[in-house]
Amino acid sequence: MADGSGDVLLGALNRGTGDKPLAVLVHGLTGCQDSYYVLATAKALQGRGHPVLRLNLRGAGPSAGSCRQRYHAGRTQDIRAVLSQLPPDLAGQGLVLVGYSLGGNAVLKFLGEGDFPVPVRAGCAVSAPIDLASSSRRFLAPDNRAYHKWLLGKMKAEMQAGAGLLEDRWVRAAATAQSVWQFDDTIVGPWNGWGGAEQYYRVNSAIGFLLGIAVPTLLVHALDDPWIPGDPYLSFPWHAHPNLVPLLPTRGGHVGFHGRGGVWHDRALLAFLDNVGA
Repeated sequence: MADGSGDVLLGALNRGTGDKPLAVLVHGLTGCQDSYYVLATAKALQGRGHPVLRLNLRGAGPSAGSCRQRYHAGRTQDIRAVLSQLPPDLAGQGLVLVGYSLGGNAVLKFLGEGDFPVPVRAGCAVSAPIDLASSSRRFLAPDNRAYHKWLLGKMKAEMQAGAGLLEDRWVRAAATAQSVWQFDDTIVGPWNGWGGAEQYYRVNSAIGFLLGIAVPTLLVHALDDPWIPGDPYLSFPWHAHPNLVPLLPTRGGHVGFHGRGGVWHDRALLAFLDNVGA
């Protein structure tokens, strides 16, 4: 990375078989290049001829041992920096960006900001928490207690994996965090220059950037997602923004959509790309 941190982001590249645009896949919170949903989409896109870059965000997965900083839901400058370093032969047909959950929020924010170092032909977000504050509150619901404990444990383990490179104060704060909100309030917010969780959520929620998206973008979100509320999707004026294509089924869970013939959101993505010629 060119920010003086010395951090190195890693990814896995799957070569394509045709002249399709490069697909860059951005995982969710505590995910990585080998998350099951990333691998499933990569397989589907490769079958269509796309080269696929499965990117690890800063400090995630294989990147944990080479980074002194950590990703968050709005760290779009890292995506921009990676894309700017792609070799011309790989990005010559443009890009398709796909993000899942937290990575979906980051992809949507990036698309809304514009300033692409290489041409972006289409985007897709699956189960993205476009209102970060409402999602953080949903984690605290009594029926999400088991998932919240599991997710917070993975967040702490992710911090511990880079303990030799990270400042001790952040590692200690992670070890004592009692909730995702507290993790964001005492680590993510102040580490990145915000006053706490609420400012971090307000500045980085994708819903504030959707109006700026100028490329065809598919947003897939199940209204029965137990962790990401559907209300922000239902209240958005989609009809006034033809570049945005919402798919809001009543069922599907969180980055789920499992069914006969493969994962439904991957089949929807392929149909969408066919429709927009990407």
